[in-house]
Amino acid sequence: MRRGGKLLGILFKSPGRFQHLLDDAADPGAKILDELVQLRLAPFDRRFLGIDAIGLELTALDAVGPYEVLSRLPGARVRFVATEPGPKRTENGALALVADHALADVRAPEIVVVSGGMGSRTALGDERILDWVRAAHAGSRWTTSVCTGSLILGAAGILRGLRATTHWRSLERLREFGAEPVSERVVEQGRVITAAGVSSGIDMALRLAELVAGRDVAQAIQLSMEYDPQPPFDAGSPAKAPPHVHDLLNRLSTRGATDSGRR
Repeated sequence: MRRGGKLLGILFKSPGRFQHLLDDAADPGAKILDELVQLRLAPFDRRFLGIDAIGLELTALDAVGPYEVLSRLPGARVRFVATEPGPKRTENGALALVADHALADVRAPEIVVVSGGMGSRTALGDERILDWVRAAHAGSRWTTSVCTGSLILGAAGILRGLRATTHWRSLERLREFGAEPVSERVVEQGRVITAAGVSSGIDMALRLAELVAGRDVAQAIQLSMEYDPQPPFDAGSPAKAPPHVHDLLNRLSTRGATDSGRR
């Protein structure tokens, strides 16, 4: 089975058509949310284009987190795209996302989101993906990544000389591509935005929503998702997790890699 990295791309047009919503956004009442619902049903000239994985080893939340935010932008239309169309499975094989379109179908996305996961290791050497990322970045308004998707941006030459982040386990690898690794959840460098591991893609996508449609629309999307994280544990970063949790993760990761190799 062929394996590879995950990409997500977006194309947005006609930002001026949001203006009446932004003008009214000082009103925190139901009017804004009502208009959001109406706008989502309107035939706006906006498209959300997604590019997902080749083969197995997709980290679902890397792609689905940004999708859940960005698909709620008024008038958005969502498409997942891959080097080859078809179902793309998660790292344990239990879940599949379907890519309906090939890379060749997406020529000029305005926003590119590159997701990560185990499959990104193969994508680093896939010139079809890297060439597409370079070409898309040349004309994009924003080029972004989630988790180890930033390594794909690095391999495409996009991160050289920039501060960037990725999953904490791969952070130092960014130096291989001339980037300065930083332990931050979302790192914005002009039109290049990188997010740390997995769940941080939601935060990054909310920032993109703000850039596209304004702060109030982004907050309305956050409210609609009820995105108000209150985890029962404070172990979501390597600096906070106790040593025995690190050890446990290492054992579980080794076992997971072994099990994956058997499938």
